Amino acid sequence: MNILMVNKFFFRKGGSETCFFNTMRLLESHGHRIVPFAMSNPQNEKCAYSGYFVSEVDLSNQGAITNRLRATQKVLYSVEARKKLGRLLADEPINVAHLHNIYHQLSPSIIAELKSRDIPIVMSLHDYKMVCPTYCLLDTNGICERCTGGRYWQALAGSCGRGFSERALLATEMYLHHKVFSFFDLVDIFISPSRFLKEKIHQMGFNGKIEVLPNFTRLMLNDFRNTIERKVIYFGRLSQEKGLFTLLHASKGLPGEICIIGDGPLRAKLEARAANEQLNNVYFLGHLSGDLLHKEIGSGQAVIVPSEWYENNPYSIIESFTLGKPVIGSRIGGIPELVRDGETGLTFEPGNADDLREKIAWLMDRPQEIIRMGKNARKLVEEELSPSKHYEGLMAIYQRAIEKTSKQ
Repeated sequence: MNILMVNKFFFRKGGSETCFFNTMRLLESHGHRIVPFAMSNPQNEKCAYSGYFVSEVDLSNQGAITNRLRATQKVLYSVEARKKLGRLLADEPINVAHLHNIYHQLSPSIIAELKSRDIPIVMSLHDYKMVCPTYCLLDTNGICERCTGGRYWQALAGSCGRGFSERALLATEMYLHHKVFSFFDLVDIFISPSRFLKEKIHQMGFNGKIEVLPNFTRLMLNDFRNTIERKVIYFGRLSQEKGLFTLLHASKGLPGEICIIGDGPLRAKLEARAANEQLNNVYFLGHLSGDLLHKEIGSGQAVIVPSEWYENNPYSIIESFTLGKPVIGSRIGGIPELVRDGETGLTFEPGNADDLREKIAWLMDRPQEIIRMGKNARKLVEEELSPSKHYEGLMAIYQRAIEKTSKQ
């Protein structure tokens, strides 16, 4: 099968790119031919199809007013993306198109091009962009669902985005894509990695056909060591929605260490808070990856995911499970679908430092429970989040999209 795989970034920038590249490698391993389409960028991986890629759009630094206007036009409707995709499709036969993160730099103009050629379209949802102008259902005060029912004008009065002009652009984008052109009505099947995301965006007014297919991972070696250090680990982006101030507050009085791995806009404030409050059991290890990260996770008792936003299907949890580590996660978003209380870890009330402290202390004193839950977590990956399970589900979705298109 010839499969078009589309994502605006062609390097591992975040979770959606991890999913994008993992899916490509999985499909290639089963003999499928992958044709990528993305945006040009110096960080891109090498690709034989890079000549078709859209020119780089840097929305964070647009320079002169003419560049800003050009970037704004591409966010709303990218003529270049549609034309270049048209060239690619003229040169390469495609059986099904699988879209990932296409917003802003590519724009949904490419959906119209695909549909004009009767190509079946599947799209993976990695966030809440179908109902939220800013992706994440968050403003500076926390969870925000004011745009429910297509009331995107609420973004103008809210505190999401970096300023009024940006909020106005995002609201305009939503009205244009969802109400005027109805681009997303052309997608045959959407894929959601969690039941929560599917249910939440349907609840907020999105009517597309969504099927749930969790993310997958390959198992890593683990010896389920009985001798582990008295510490718990957080790894990921250091940003407001991740609940890290709650974690710092929960660390007070704990008999073990809290290791925070990662970087982000909140790092300096977190380090200052830990120093001011003399949290001598909290350590900031900076960015780690690969074997260094896995070694650090493996030496701890558990992983902490204290998020205070609607997490979808976090790779941090899945990666921890492959290493046989239980997770203590907040009861929000898709986290409880993976962190099954008392089975693969423990859950706590989001933002409740006392509840989190209690759960960490309970687990630190029960090494046999750590081993039991860690083995259950790894078993969940083996049975429900394996590459073979994902491939089977993905091919069934592709087939349904192909059948749907053939009947139109």
